[in-house]
Amino acid sequence: MTKTAYPLSPDRLETKFSDKYPPYDLGEALAESNRCLYCFDAPCVHACPTSIDIPTFIKKIASGNVRGSAKTILSANLLGESCARVCPVEVLCEGDCVYTTWGRTPISIGRLQRYATENGARYVELERKHATGKSIGLVGAGPASLACAGRLALLGHEAVIYEKGTLPGGLNTTGVAPYKMPADEVLHEVEFIGSLGVKIETGVEVGKDISADELLEKHDAVFLGPGLGEDSQMDALARDTAGVLGAVEWIRRMKTDPKMSLDSVRHAAVIGGGNTALDAARELAQLGVEHVRLVYRRSEAEMRGYGHEWTQAKKEGVVLVPNAIVKEVVSQNGTVNSLALVRARNGKPTDHELDEIRTDLVIVAIGQARLLELVNMFPGVECDGRGHIVADEETGVTGNPLIFAAGDACNGGKEVVNAVAEGQRAATAIDAMLMGSDSGGKNA
Repeated sequence: MTKTAYPLSPDRLETKFSDKYPPYDLGEALAESNRCLYCFDAPCVHACPTSIDIPTFIKKIASGNVRGSAKTILSANLLGESCARVCPVEVLCEGDCVYTTWGRTPISIGRLQRYATENGARYVELERKHATGKSIGLVGAGPASLACAGRLALLGHEAVIYEKGTLPGGLNTTGVAPYKMPADEVLHEVEFIGSLGVKIETGVEVGKDISADELLEKHDAVFLGPGLGEDSQMDALARDTAGVLGAVEWIRRMKTDPKMSLDSVRHAAVIGGGNTALDAARELAQLGVEHVRLVYRRSEAEMRGYGHEWTQAKKEGVVLVPNAIVKEVVSQNGTVNSLALVRARNGKPTDHELDEIRTDLVIVAIGQARLLELVNMFPGVECDGRGHIVADEETGVTGNPLIFAAGDACNGGKEVVNAVAEGQRAATAIDAMLMGSDSGGKNA
């Protein structure tokens, strides 16, 4: 287990998982990297939100230059190590590999990227410009803020991240399926961002420990990367009933809380059909829960989760209950006992009742709340009708020229690599704004 400055208990449930794709050894990495055709105008690069020069980093592995390979990756994506493991490469870079057009197995880009970063990143020195005297405060320590802060630090600025929780990393730490990447290894990558000169202050909540006005007074610019809020709830689900948890809460506890146990759980039901629901269901199945059901209000063909994830979930024993909506949680002595379901048509409930399903645990995976209260603290920053922060897609600038935003709070919840790309673009825009004028937030 990787040791970090943010210790985690070795007894947490996530330590029971094995790697989805075990790391390559040298021989495997050389054999796979030599399959790469080094395509001109490579489609895999276009499919990567951070535009990593994939053919170049792969060829450097083939030539034995693993440090150069890691530098190619990190120069484009500061969170290249975690993205190698958590990205849905099946629908991004590998999905666009030219081999797929020939009906052949694509290059294992994710595993090669993992090999390069895990074996070469420690030797990489990224160029850091001279100090500019400018300071940026970043709200939230998730992938968007980490990527933005890292790039700002390399550009010579002071970057200070304020995180209300005790663990930095956002959902990369507390929400990623452990068979993709465990929390302690994410925290190791967080320390790499810190080594670039980024300051991370945990246990600091905006609006409680520091105000929005204080942030704007203290820093020349502010970046908002708070992610999303708590799990959304369903009226039919009594969240005060023991055994009913939101998916984000479940995954966080499974990954970080040594007191979380499934010893008494034989039946589990996951409500939802997106990627978070699939992650939760697969985790339960891999942890030995005998009967895991996915209750979804639409058909299998309409599930929002990735097809390759659902295929694996079925192989692991997860059973879909399609076109079904929870009418009521049936409890016994305050603990969930079963779910009463009704037939759904076009995602809406009907009067047709279905058989109750036995369950000892209910995981609700129907989305997350928006952080409107936090956003409203910052003057000039607005949200759209969906609760997303309104920010320019290319620069991240909000209605306040000194405040930028990116990540899930803006896009509603995309992939880690999208948050990284948006955060790094915002850093470039912040740098241009600060260095193009001598005026700034704390000096205005």
